[in-house]
Amino acid sequence: MRKIIVLSFITLDGVMQAPGGPEEDPSNDFKYGGWTATYADETSGKVMQKQMQPADLLLGRKTFEIFASYWPEHAEHWPGINEVKKYVLSNTMNESDWENSVFLSSLSAIENLKNSDGPDLKIWGSSKLVQLLLKHDLVDEFWLNIHPVLLGKGKKLFDSESIPAAFELVESFVTPTGVIMANYKRAGEVKTGTVGA
Repeated sequence: MRKIIVLSFITLDGVMQAPGGPEEDPSNDFKYGGWTATYADETSGKVMQKQMQPADLLLGRKTFEIFASYWPEHAEHWPGINEVKKYVLSNTMNESDWENSVFLSSLSAIENLKNSDGPDLKIWGSSKLVQLLLKHDLVDEFWLNIHPVLLGKGKKLFDSESIPAAFELVESFVTPTGVIMANYKRAGEVKTGTVGA
């Protein structure tokens, strides 16, 4: 069985839209594209190298289109990106010139993929896909890069339909610029209790 790992750059208020640049995803009149740029440093660069190690990708259509327009010509910045399988959940797209792209049209196809043999599946971006998987308890790990900024509006990583689930912190780093880079893995059900005497 493969793990599904969500990797995301998020703000303190959970916005994850267009972290890389102004043109990345300006949908819904989003004006803060590139909000991670001023927080990059040597520490985050080293952790990012680990996060970007080759693994199959599972992407939503919009993120796939953004990636497919950039990474094939810039693969020197992400070794292996062209060679790994790119699984894309889409009802409107079923082919691409980007090598090793496979299109899926249903949640059951993702469940079958998760239950198959092979490398782990990493999700970058893809907010709607992540929310769908959280609703069906299919996320095994989060690798969150939490930036000390509030944006208010923008696509969010989490919505109100996520099933309750507990996670445990496996590894974390705090960069000199204040970014918390944390790896959480699924840890069963939510436990409740009473605080205090």
